[in-house]
Amino acid sequence: MRFLARRLGFYLLTAWAAVTLNFLIPRLMPGDPVELLVARMRGTVDPAAIDAMRRAFGISDASLWQQYLDYLGNLAHGELGRSITFFPTEVSAVIADALPWTLGLVGVATLISYLAGTSLGVLMAWKRGTWLDGVLPAATFMHAVPYFWVALALVFVFGVTLKWFPVSRAYGLDVVPGFTGEFAASVLYHAALPAVTIVVASMADRILGMRNVMVTTLGEDYVVMAEAKGLTSRRVMWAYAARNAILPNITSFALSLGFVVGGSVLTEIVFSYPGIGSMLLKGVENEDFPLMQGIFLVISLAVLVANFLADLAYVVLDPRTRQEAP
Repeated sequence: MRFLARRLGFYLLTAWAAVTLNFLIPRLMPGDPVELLVARMRGTVDPAAIDAMRRAFGISDASLWQQYLDYLGNLAHGELGRSITFFPTEVSAVIADALPWTLGLVGVATLISYLAGTSLGVLMAWKRGTWLDGVLPAATFMHAVPYFWVALALVFVFGVTLKWFPVSRAYGLDVVPGFTGEFAASVLYHAALPAVTIVVASMADRILGMRNVMVTTLGEDYVVMAEAKGLTSRRVMWAYAARNAILPNITSFALSLGFVVGGSVLTEIVFSYPGIGSMLLKGVENEDFPLMQGIFLVISLAVLVANFLADLAYVVLDPRTRQEAP
């Protein structure tokens, strides 16, 4: 428990630092979001309306300390300001609309790639010298290929040439969104190619990482002792070798899981998928500082939560972390 208490304190301090930097960076950057918005309106705007917009964007003549306190208060109520790109929609509403698409696509694909890649890496290390070694060159090649190339290749082959799958949007234009089988089938159909892109591109890294650590672990004394005791191969492989070899991969998985909320930007761009990555691109293109600020904050907090969950997994899998210091 002392280990978890120390880690929790560290993550709370890091979260405060992330929130503070998220507040300061846009205010230290040149430019004014209100001036950008007024310039896009291409007309005369009433000064009272400009003052109202400045308050809506969290910009005022108050001291920086007072703005910081107001920012923390708004953040406690889930208020992240108003988006310039989708004005007057609030940033929290924009993120709430895009986040489910990203979690459904990138989250599920990342989980599948981790489970499949880790399991295959364990088997490849355990059965060295068999036909499974033939997977190693393919995994090495896929590890070196940029994942947006995979996306473009899948679009060209299965979307443009064979026309088996759609290459844009999250569901069909003729489908009404709702809790219906038709809508669910359309969503899965449109998510097939983006999901395969993420799984194929990220699975190679899981295979190579797990195999390398597993090969080293198989030479440890406790694994040799387990085999000498006559335990079954399956139990030695999973309960002794894989359980210890997977520890470094947990941190890597936690980081990738934390960045899931940021979306797979290039994949979402290639497939015109309405996720967080696409919203971030629009925010950058339109100099939408409130939207970028909100997305960066959500990504930062998600990474911290994912790493804290990884620490919980370490406590369960590694008995050494449960030993209290004298």
